[in-house]
Amino acid sequence: MSLPRPLARVAVLLLALCAALVAGVAVASVASAHVTVSSDDAAPGGYGKLTFRVPNESDTAGTVALRIQIPEEAAMGSLRAQPVPGWTVTTTTTDLAEPIDVHGQEISSYVSLVEYRADEGAGIAPGQFQEFALSGGPFPDVEQLSFPTVQSYSDGDESAWIEPTVAGQAEPERPAPVLSLTAADGAEPAAAPTDPAADAHADGHTDDPGALALFFSILALLVALAGVVLGVRANRRTVSS
Repeated sequence: MSLPRPLARVAVLLLALCAALVAGVAVASVASAHVTVSSDDAAPGGYGKLTFRVPNESDTAGTVALRIQIPEEAAMGSLRAQPVPGWTVTTTTTDLAEPIDVHGQEISSYVSLVEYRADEGAGIAPGQFQEFALSGGPFPDVEQLSFPTVQSYSDGDESAWIEPTVAGQAEPERPAPVLSLTAADGAEPAAAPTDPAADAHADGHTDDPGALALFFSILALLVALAGVVLGVRANRRTVSS
């Protein structure tokens, strides 16, 4: 038995909007899965703790490795990794093209790569996240530092968070974690990238495109449901007359 034409049209519209809702949810999930870096005490010329937040963006595989690159322009005279239970951490040292002076001592090499690998049976499971901390300094006299990072999964896939974020341009699909250093003279620091899933503006609004897509998808679904109700009522009135 086929539906009356008005109801059939509404049903097609409803199916299309449900698909849009699913797509909006998927976009919001991907948009919130960025690897980020933050610090409460890092400042140009000083020492501080860097915290890398690593969400697991896969629904079926766990995160089993994380490789954090420290570019030469972010070189520090001292850099140490905080142990994480269930993970093994190693560092790689690279010679500097030009030595840097740290408290009167010439430093010719620096830690250029920090790698965490999950022990057997460990890792970041789907739906979870893990934080990895580094402590070091002195930081270069700049406003921001970028740390390209590669996230590896148990199924062999990798997420390379290595694309630069350019001011005035849209955020890339896989942005490298960017650390904004606290201004040494007490001025307000530049805004650091945040996890769209965890942080929103103080006024309750968000600029996350995934969240906006989800909002409009839900709104469209509600409109479609209202259309179905009106269509059913109109059909009943037609039949009764």
